[in-house]
Amino acid sequence: MNTEVMKTESAAPEETDPVGEHNAVQKEEKEATTLVADGEKKADDAVEEKTAAATTVLVPSDEKKLENEDKEPEKGTEDAIKVMPASEEKKPEKEMEEAPKVVAASEEKKADAVEREMETANEIKEKKSEAAEKETEVAVKVVAALEEKKPAVVEKEAEEEATAAEVKNKEGGPVVEKASSFREESNFLSDLKESERKALVELRAAVEEAILENKLFRDEPESSEGKKDEVKEKVNGEGEKLTLDKPAEAKHAGEEKAPDLEEKSAQIAASEAEEQKEKAEAVKVEPETVEEKAVQSEKAIDEEVTLWGVPLLPSNGGDHTDVILLKFLRARDFKVKDAFQMLKNVLRWRKESNIDSILDEEVESSVAGDLAVCCYMDGVDREDHPICYNVSGVFQNDALYLKTFGSEEGRERFLRWRVRLMEEGIRLLDFKPGGVASLLQITDLKNSPGPGKKELRTTMKQVVQLFQDNYPEFVARNIFINVPFWYYAFNALISPFLTQRTKSKFVFARPSKVSETLLKHIPAEALPVRYGGLKRENDTEFSVENGEVSELILKSSSTETVEIPIPEAGSITIWDLSVLGWEVNYKEEFVPTDEGSYTIVVKKGKKLGPHEEPMRNSFRNNEPGTIVLTIENTTFWKKKVLYRYKVKSQTS
Repeated sequence: MNTEVMKTESAAPEETDPVGEHNAVQKEEKEATTLVADGEKKADDAVEEKTAAATTVLVPSDEKKLENEDKEPEKGTEDAIKVMPASEEKKPEKEMEEAPKVVAASEEKKADAVEREMETANEIKEKKSEAAEKETEVAVKVVAALEEKKPAVVEKEAEEEATAAEVKNKEGGPVVEKASSFREESNFLSDLKESERKALVELRAAVEEAILENKLFRDEPESSEGKKDEVKEKVNGEGEKLTLDKPAEAKHAGEEKAPDLEEKSAQIAASEAEEQKEKAEAVKVEPETVEEKAVQSEKAIDEEVTLWGVPLLPSNGGDHTDVILLKFLRARDFKVKDAFQMLKNVLRWRKESNIDSILDEEVESSVAGDLAVCCYMDGVDREDHPICYNVSGVFQNDALYLKTFGSEEGRERFLRWRVRLMEEGIRLLDFKPGGVASLLQITDLKNSPGPGKKELRTTMKQVVQLFQDNYPEFVARNIFINVPFWYYAFNALISPFLTQRTKSKFVFARPSKVSETLLKHIPAEALPVRYGGLKRENDTEFSVENGEVSELILKSSSTETVEIPIPEAGSITIWDLSVLGWEVNYKEEFVPTDEGSYTIVVKKGKKLGPHEEPMRNSFRNNEPGTIVLTIENTTFWKKKVLYRYKVKSQTS
C-alpha cells in the first residue's frame, strides 16, 4: 500500500500549468481515499478469519465427547475411563492447552492489523494534507493569473465603449447618457460643442432655403425622372392603359393597333402643349410687376413664418431663432435632417389645428371652470420656470369624469384645453440665450382614478405624445407627487413612447416626501399650502415678492423657539409656520417685556400629526413684548421649520 502511494507521489507532474496541477491533486486525493477503504476492508476480513479458526478448534472436541457419552450411557464412570484409549484421554487436555495459544495468536495478528491500519491512515492523512496545500497553491496561482488578465480586459472594454461613442457622435451628434436628474444645456453659441454649432449652421441654412423657396409647408417635390415614370401610363376612355414607352408590346398587339396608339399619343401631347400655352399666357405680366411681387412675397413670408412669436427666418430672428432651432436639434440628438423634418411637422400641425389662434378662442364658462381645476398655471420655481399643475384627483367625481372623457367630443375638448394651457405657459418664456425657455410640470396623483379608467389612460397617452412631438424641450422637469403603487405599472406602459431624454426629466415622490421634494425646486413662498408651502390663494397679508421665508433646523429630541419682538403696544402681528413632516409638540405664547405682567397663552401646547397644514395666526398686544413660538421635536430625525411674520404697528 505504501509502495502504491509512493508511486503515485513520484508520478505527480511538475507545477507548470495551474489548471493541470489542480486536476492531478484531485486525482491523488481520490486514489488515497480508495487505498484507505481497501485497507480497512482487508483488516476486517483478517480478524473474522482468526475468530472463526479459534471457534473451529474448540467445537469438534466437545462434540466427540458427547458422542462417546451417548454410546455407553449404562456403564459407570470407571469403566468408561478404563475402556477409553490413552490418546483420547490426552486429546482434550491438548486442545485446551492449544486454544489459548490460538486466541493469543489471533489477538496479536489483530493488533498488528490495527497498527498497520493506523499507520496507513496516518500516511493517507498526511497525503491529504499535502494535496490540500497543493490545491491551495494552485488556486492562488489561478487567481493571480486572472488578476493579471483583468486590467487588460477592463482596458479593452473601455476602448470599445469609447470607440462606440465616437462612432455615434460621428453619425448624429452627442450621446445622451441615462441620468436620473436632468440639467438644462446652455443656449449660448460659445458654450456649444463644435459638432453642435455645425449642426445649428446646417439647420439655419435648411430653414432659410425652405422659407425663401416657400417649401416649408410642403414635402420636397419628386425628381423629374420619377415623374416621367408615372406619366408613361395613360388611361383611355374605355379604361385601358396605353403604354407609350414599350413599342415591343405594341408590335405584339398587331399591325392594326399601332396607328391607333400613335394617333392617341399625338393627341395627348397636343392637348398638353395647349394647356401649357394657356397657363403661360395667363401668368404673363410685365417685368416690373414680377419684381415687385417677388419683393412683396418675400416680405409676406418674413412676417408670417413665426413659431411661438419668434421669426423662423434666421436673418430676421437672430439669437431667438437659434434658441428655437436648438430645441429641435436637442430633441433629435442634433441630427439635422430629423430636426428639420420635425420642425416642418410642427408647423403643419399648428396650421391644420389653428394653434396660433387658440388663445383667442372663447371657452364656455362651465367648461373652463371644470378644466381649470385639473390644469392651471401658478407661480415660478427657483430658476424662474413657470409652473404648470396637473391635478388628476378631481376626476374621482364621476359626473366630471363622464363629462370630460365620456365622449369623443369631450376628450378632444380636454386635449385642446391642455394645448391652450401649454401655449399660455410658453407666452411667459424668454427665448433669448440665457433666458428661461422651458416650464416645470407638476402632476398630482392623489386620489387619482386607477388604471381601470381606460378613457383617462388613453387620453393621457395622447397628451404625452402630442407634447413630445410638437413641443420639443419645453419641459425642464416633470415632477410626479403622491405617486401610488399602481402608477409605476402605468408608467411602464407609456415609457416605451418616451425618449430617454424625456424620461431623464422625471421625478417621483411618494406622499411622505411631497413637501421635501417640491421645496427643492420651488421656494416656500411660491408653493401652495396644500403641498407644504406658505402660499395661500387671494392672500392679502403676504405675497411672493414681500413674503420671504426663513428656515430653522430642529435637531432630534430637541426644542427650538422662534421669537417675534413687538416693541409697540397696540400692534398686530401675523405669522406663518410649517414643519416638514410635523410630528412635533407646538405652542404659542406672548411674553410681556414688563416682568410684573403675566404671560399670555396664544395657543395651547398640542402634539401635531404628520399631515398638518402650515399654520397662520395673529395677535394684538396691549403692551410691548415678544411672541414665542415653541417647537419640540420628539422624534429621532431632524426637522426643518419654515416661518415668516410681519408686525403692523398702530401708526402704520
